[in-house]
Amino acid sequence: MSTQSPRHTAEGHGPPPAGGILWAIAGELRSVLALPAAMTMQVAHPAVGAGVDQHSVFRTDPWGRGERSLRSVQLWVYGGAEAEAEGRRLRTLHASIRGVDAHGRPYRALDPPVYAWVHATGYPVYLRAQRYLGTRPFTEDEERQLYAEWLRIGRVLGIDDRDMPGSVEEFWPYYRAMVRERLEPTVVARELAAPDASVPPPGPLPPRLLWPLLRPLFTRFRAFLTVGLMPPDAREAIGLVWTRGQERRLRWFGRGVRVVVPLLPERLRYLPLAYQARRRARAGRP
Repeated sequence: MSTQSPRHTAEGHGPPPAGGILWAIAGELRSVLALPAAMTMQVAHPAVGAGVDQHSVFRTDPWGRGERSLRSVQLWVYGGAEAEAEGRRLRTLHASIRGVDAHGRPYRALDPPVYAWVHATGYPVYLRAQRYLGTRPFTEDEERQLYAEWLRIGRVLGIDDRDMPGSVEEFWPYYRAMVRERLEPTVVARELAAPDASVPPPGPLPPRLLWPLLRPLFTRFRAFLTVGLMPPDAREAIGLVWTRGQERRLRWFGRGVRVVVPLLPERLRYLPLAYQARRRARAGRP
């Protein structure tokens, strides 16, 4: 990880500009499919896993928590002036989250290495999702651009440049060290990747009536994407199994996604906040 002085610059403040890579992918349905993989990598860090286990409502209100998390991610990219406010809100929210992890070690959610890891997981998962679900893998230049934009999001979240690798070349040694030395099969990571997880129904009738039939399908599909879209080294560190048959099914699923999603109208292809932001940008409105 870089130890040089902060690299904040005038052009590096605020969310990535319209027309960037994140502007194109962060609000699209394909990126939503990849979020569970990143979240599971986050909670495989023992401090993050303990914080979620002890302070989150992910078991009692997974749908509400998911909706709030998804909106937050969208604000980082498409929120304009709201992005910085969302970053401050998240830091305030996490400031009181602290405790002791499963190994008896104290943790704080805003400890810089912990907070930075939560953000860092998004980059390799975006790359992997693009490989399986995107029209084509990113080029090296696009990977560099995506990482530069991800650093900008980190600044929106209040992550100091000294706590994130400053380049792609610095990122991968940092990432591999984190996977090798810190990730483990925490209770929460195992729950999020379990194909038979206990998930309450998403809302009122009729989903509630049909949930006994739908829940096994949903949890198996979620586990399939969670494990499949996770980088193999992280998957192995968490102790998750991935077979050749599953790999074939993921590739076939990706082919279908690559055909269907680009055919959707923009208002269905993108989440509402992203769709509205993209419309405003084309119209020249803030």
